[in-house]
Amino acid sequence: MVNYKIVMVRHGESEWNQKNLFCGWFDANLSEKGREEALSAGKALKDANYKFDLAYTSVLTRAQDTLKSILEQIDQTDIPVNRTWRLNERHYGGLTGLNKAETAAKYGEEQVSIWRRSFDTPPPPMTFDHQYYSEIVDDPRYENGPSEEEFPFFESLKLTIKRTLPFWNDVIVPQIKAGKSILIAAHGNSLRGIVKHLDDLSEDQIMSLNLPTGIPFVYTLGEDLKPIPNGSLQFLGDPETVKKAMDAVAAQGKAK
Repeated sequence: MVNYKIVMVRHGESEWNQKNLFCGWFDANLSEKGREEALSAGKALKDANYKFDLAYTSVLTRAQDTLKSILEQIDQTDIPVNRTWRLNERHYGGLTGLNKAETAAKYGEEQVSIWRRSFDTPPPPMTFDHQYYSEIVDDPRYENGPSEEEFPFFESLKLTIKRTLPFWNDVIVPQIKAGKSILIAAHGNSLRGIVKHLDDLSEDQIMSLNLPTGIPFVYTLGEDLKPIPNGSLQFLGDPETVKKAMDAVAAQGKAK
């Protein structure tokens, strides 16, 4: 019986996470806390003696810097690192840059919860006169993809999965089957899409899953590339710390 392990981690807290802003495709940097979380993630992987053959991340700085910090901690800065927009965070459209609590106070927590957590209801689109439209659309890192037809101006989780899952199936799965040990450093929603696929979660179940920042999690997969018994979503952290971090993510969309 062949088992495969794959490690994933949501980037450390970003400056916009810290400010409770909808971030999406805006290229926010890690906050000081986020840099500490990335260091802790690397230490957890080092203490568990993880070694990797290659790593994948998004084109956004907060995920790349988290990965860089982890690889430095585990002394593996020489492995191949692959960057793709398909692992980007969900595009929050017209909500990008807005404060989550203030938006909840204005539109109601239920509406903001739908925008943040519903499976197939996207936020309002980002229009050409949006404050961050040009900064995102004209970013040179997207010159080689997505195509003009693929470039999103809003995304539901369903749409995020639509561009993330082909990458999982076409790129990650063959590497896993080839016996490669893989680390993915990405974002809450792109990783939630992978988790939904691996665990066959319902739309309601994935809506209620809050992945914490900066805490690696491990899947042990069987030959069918599905989790073996007790092989699903194992966090490398003590349960109390993980729960507090997940609760903090869940509270971001609530009015104060």
